Amino acid sequence: MQLAVIETGSKQYLVQPGSKIEIDKIKNITETKNIIFDKVLLIANDNDLVVGKPFVVGARVTGSLIKEKKRKIKILKYKPKTRYRKNKGYKQTSWLVEIHNIEISK
Repeated sequence: MQLAVIETGSKQYLVQPGSKIEIDKIKNITETKNIIFDKVLLIANDNDLVVGKPFVVGARVTGSLIKEKKRKIKILKYKPKTRYRKNKGYKQTSWLVEIHNIEISK
């Protein structure tokens, strides 16, 4: 069983082939069919463990975009006894990504 810890959007995710993760939208990607994660922090196989300093050299994790989701974020400001109420909100975009394989080149 192969496991990897990747970093994207200043968050870390534990992934394995076939798993699905929900990440923040990546701005600089033009082709969303194949997404390559180069910031791999750790790779674990059945027998060996490779830990990066801070990243594993030559390692990459590939995946594909399944679905793009938007969720509504509501912000409410309220101060008692002064009749001050303010509603704000926005829609945050996130991606559902399926991981295909974990590679390391030596």
